Amino acid sequence: MTMTPEQAAWFAQTFERLVGNVGQAVLGKAPVVRLALTCMLAEGHLLLEDAPGTGKTAMARAIAASVQGSHNRIQFTPDLLPSDVTGVTIYDQRTHEFEFRKGPIFASIVLADEINRASPKTQSALLEVMEESRVTVDGVTHDVGRPFMVIATQNPIEQAGTYRLPEAQLDRFLMKTSVGYPDHASTVEILTGASVRDRSQALQPIITTQAVTEMATLGAAVHTDSAVLEYVSRLAEETRNAPEARIGVSVRGALALVRCCKVWAAAHGRNYVLPDDVKQLAQPVWAHRFVLDPEAEFTGARAEVVLARILADVAAPQERAAV
Repeated sequence: MTMTPEQAAWFAQTFERLVGNVGQAVLGKAPVVRLALTCMLAEGHLLLEDAPGTGKTAMARAIAASVQGSHNRIQFTPDLLPSDVTGVTIYDQRTHEFEFRKGPIFASIVLADEINRASPKTQSALLEVMEESRVTVDGVTHDVGRPFMVIATQNPIEQAGTYRLPEAQLDRFLMKTSVGYPDHASTVEILTGASVRDRSQALQPIITTQAVTEMATLGAAVHTDSAVLEYVSRLAEETRNAPEARIGVSVRGALALVRCCKVWAAAHGRNYVLPDDVKQLAQPVWAHRFVLDPEAEFTGARAEVVLARILADVAAPQERAAV
């Protein structure tokens, strides 16, 4: 069933209210907030690669507060165990039964801080939950619920003692972007309110978690013309054929882009996807999935630049009438 124009208008209005609400805690970062909310409503996970102190934790808390959801923060360290993330079964001597104690992964919004500092085993445990949306401990399965979004962070500096995420695991993240430092005016405003340690605590919820699930279902119902799907397929094929590429965009990556474009279109009040939606989202959805050849990387090639060239070279389809 395709989204109606009335539903698209409600979706866009609610989306803008969420952006404005989160923007009260993360000043001057509306484009990043839009990407994060798009990722959440596409039921995916976000990877932020940024320097410390840029507001990554504040954004996760603000999103959770805006959707009346729970929020947990996991500080990843080399000695963190998988059970520290997912939970553990313990024996209760009073009831003589085993009881499952949920780990911090059971929350609407989970901030996995400095994920590259944890061991590969712990990273894999987190990524498995992200993919399956459930935890299996001692043969018993526990759903993490909906909505469920992991915002993982990587520090681009201080690489000593870190475990780089393998390319195959990076593919599990729907998007990768960075928050960056705020502009001058936003910085001054932040400093003016220096006495407020956490702006997200003052936020009022805009919608409930149930409404988030309904918006995700609506977003998936946005019409995508066959010409747009062919365009996405051609772009993915070009990433695999690029001379600088060792591994191009997979079918899962192409599906991820379509899912994001559907939500992005609805956020702009449309019940159909445009080629421009594909162009706007290709970088955050695909750049981290694009693995460069070592020789090309050594000569200074960057995935973002190669992807921009492909977007410029492949002709986009002409717009058609909305359905």
